[in-house]
Amino acid sequence: MDNNGHLIKKVEPGSIAEELEIAAGDRLIAINDKPIEDIFDYQYMVQDEELTLLVRKPDGEEWELEIEKYYDEDLGIEFDNGLMDDYRSCCNKCIFCFIDQMPPGMRETLYFKDDDARLSFLQGNYVTLTNMSDDDIDRILKYHLSPINVSFQTTNPELRCKMLNNRFAGEALKKVDKLCAEGSGIELNGQIVLCKGVNDGKELHRSLTDLYNYRPNLKSVSVVPVGLSKYRDGLYPLEPFEKDDAREVLKEIEYWQNKSFEEYGDHFVHASDEWYMIAQLPIPGAEIYDDYGQLENGVGMVRLLLDEFDEALADIKEHGIEGVSLDEIKGEVSTASGKLIYPFIREMAQKLTEVIPGLTVHVHEITNNFFGERITVTGLLTGQDIIEQLKGQKLGEALVLPQNILRAGEDYLLDDVHISDIERELGVKIRIIKSGGMDFIRGLIFDND
Repeated sequence: MDNNGHLIKKVEPGSIAEELEIAAGDRLIAINDKPIEDIFDYQYMVQDEELTLLVRKPDGEEWELEIEKYYDEDLGIEFDNGLMDDYRSCCNKCIFCFIDQMPPGMRETLYFKDDDARLSFLQGNYVTLTNMSDDDIDRILKYHLSPINVSFQTTNPELRCKMLNNRFAGEALKKVDKLCAEGSGIELNGQIVLCKGVNDGKELHRSLTDLYNYRPNLKSVSVVPVGLSKYRDGLYPLEPFEKDDAREVLKEIEYWQNKSFEEYGDHFVHASDEWYMIAQLPIPGAEIYDDYGQLENGVGMVRLLLDEFDEALADIKEHGIEGVSLDEIKGEVSTASGKLIYPFIREMAQKLTEVIPGLTVHVHEITNNFFGERITVTGLLTGQDIIEQLKGQKLGEALVLPQNILRAGEDYLLDDVHISDIERELGVKIRIIKSGGMDFIRGLIFDND
């Protein structure tokens, strides 16, 4: 922080800050006469029941505001910079990094690699610990910032140095010992990006054995297969996992799930959905996912969607939908997805049209030519692939697309193609829907306007 403090972007209506006439454009200079370095400091300081805020208005006038509130009650302030500090970029050169596999000529922000523990606390990002100093660890413990999400990859120090291309990467694992020390109160979640012939097999067993010993602080670990785009010239040679490979990985994971369930009552280690599809095995039931704590890593997303859809479909069969009789619903629409989830989307659409015979749904599978055919998730589809592959196809009156194809809070896809560009090129209206089962049904039936 400099002497100008932290710029306030927004004040929540009805909040303490609004009552005190703090407004967007003001700057927070200090709390209790102490400058605020970053979000760690701020979150800790504002917990107290009695505070003194120093706020500078846009005209330079400074207000000293005394506050009495409940412990942990939020002030309702949102800052222009969520971290209240510069973002820390990644100092690793990981052999599996997807950003290194991006084609040239894309937006500059897509090439930024973050590795900031504060983003782990705020947004759930996974960090490698290589950017964290001993002071950062001490502040996490002091402020009791939890959970922290750690990208482990392996607990073999030498192998970790090789995988992250960072000679300090193995030493960084010692920070976990401090975070998980008895009485720390810090919770962690872990992630392993699995690379064939590198950290799988015996190395995976070693890593999960070591990580299991961090319980109960370490709540869960997800295992995801490395994503391989077609832009890997000059990068570490990695191969995709095949059916038999995936089945071996799942056997290892199931061993730890059974052990953990017997000893702790949860499953601890979770396989991302891709493993079951690569292995050509059914998606497990909801009970295996422990309340979907690793959902953002693609763990259980398919099961959750299928269950939500079946529940929603059963409800509309019994009660109709939004006062509309199912017999009255007529229309022809389409939807599109990546290869990974396509069979499930097709199955859901078929079930829906059996219940609503007047509805026709065309389900299209999009091959990811932009990043390469090995990238099969819908969230990495681009506008140009959607346009190219859907031209001349049956689309009906609307094309329904999931929200996760868009950049956060925007109407652009990864390749900077705007929704309106797709509408213009395909001559069809786009409906953007959320990821829930009922959202899928509503999106196929109703215009979201």
